[in-house]
Amino acid sequence: MSNADIVIAALRSGYDRLADLVKNFDDDALAGPSAASEWDIAQVLSHLGSGAEIMTNTVQLALDGKPPAEGAEEGQQSNQTVWARWDAASRREQADGFIEWNEKLLGLFESLDADQRENLRIELGYLPAPADVATVGRMRLNELTLHSWDVRSAIDPAATLDAEAVPELFQGALDLSWVSKPAALNGETAVVAVATTEPALEFTLRLADPVTLDKGSPAQPDGSLTLPAEAWFRLVAGRLGPDRTPDSVELTGPITLDTLRGVFAGY
Repeated sequence: MSNADIVIAALRSGYDRLADLVKNFDDDALAGPSAASEWDIAQVLSHLGSGAEIMTNTVQLALDGKPPAEGAEEGQQSNQTVWARWDAASRREQADGFIEWNEKLLGLFESLDADQRENLRIELGYLPAPADVATVGRMRLNELTLHSWDVRSAIDPAATLDAEAVPELFQGALDLSWVSKPAALNGETAVVAVATTEPALEFTLRLADPVTLDKGSPAQPDGSLTLPAEAWFRLVAGRLGPDRTPDSVELTGPITLDTLRGVFAGY
């Protein structure tokens, strides 16, 4: 399988898992709180649905050989129109729209032939160059995986990220600067050797200003962090609260889990 094939398959399995729940939600369930503290479950679905609509239109433009909206400002205005329509919808409409537009997006990805999956380039407007299908799909997979957990964990506190997605999430950049808050360190610094399971990987977390991540283990770490790979992603996404932390998480050294939770407060 190509990289794009794997990503598209992970998108399908992650979506199907969430959709099976959503199709059975009544109005009370849709109004219930999600793990995204400022959103109820319907609002999470609205976010995923509007994102699917925008990405569907973007991918279709690339397939049709048409340019995207001219300039970042015009593109942002178009997105604002989509978001405003979704925000004005009822919770039931948001849930139904989540199903409708994610089916459209997945159907579009799944319809791509081998050449398109390898060679199609998609202009997103906020990257320095058009991206391939695997990259665009992986960006969508990151969003779907985290927000699916926001919904599922509200029902099942032991929920984890979709296993099919986790290995693909490691294919992205190691830049933590945009998700970390070094001020939460209160001047402390540390080099932490991180080891994940499922998949087994090792890397170096440097807690300073800025917070950085490097491949491979450090020669002289100040401490170590061992945890499932899915829990690592939830940690850096602000989704590893005390009541959502697996027993298998082990941290040594001068930095506490509460400090790490402050550094990675969520996005």
